[in-house]
Amino acid sequence: MKSSHLMSALVFIIAGTLIAQDAKVTPLMSKDLPEFPGKEGLMLTVVYPPGASDPVHRHNAHAFVYVLEGSIVMQLNGGKEITLTPGQTFYEGPNDIHTKGRNASATKPAKFVVFLVKSKGAPVLVPLSGRAAAGSASSKSSSGRK
Repeated sequence: MKSSHLMSALVFIIAGTLIAQDAKVTPLMSKDLPEFPGKEGLMLTVVYPPGASDPVHRHNAHAFVYVLEGSIVMQLNGGKEITLTPGQTFYEGPNDIHTKGRNASATKPAKFVVFLVKSKGAPVLVPLSGRAAAGSASSKSSSGRK
């Protein structure tokens, strides 16, 4: 139980530092996946205040996003920019570069759930420079938009 609390604290610190500075990240659950040695599932919520955005980044994980409130704009390297509203989904693969992630509204917050399947102990998010993002990784859109 102690390791679960420690993991939650570390996820909060790492995610809170690496995701948009004004976004609120709340870890909900972390679980080892024994059927997939070395992998874990991690679920968290992200709240973007009005106008908030993420830096260009990757997750080195399978990331499943579900929008709860408001609307968010997402784009992967080489893909189309899309706007998601409550009930819509988005997927990022381990090789995708997330070039755009922001609240679509300048006046209302947006909230979404993220479920990650990642290597145990790996960072939740890895920021990239604009130059590194422009020339690497998957170029196909991985949206699971409904």
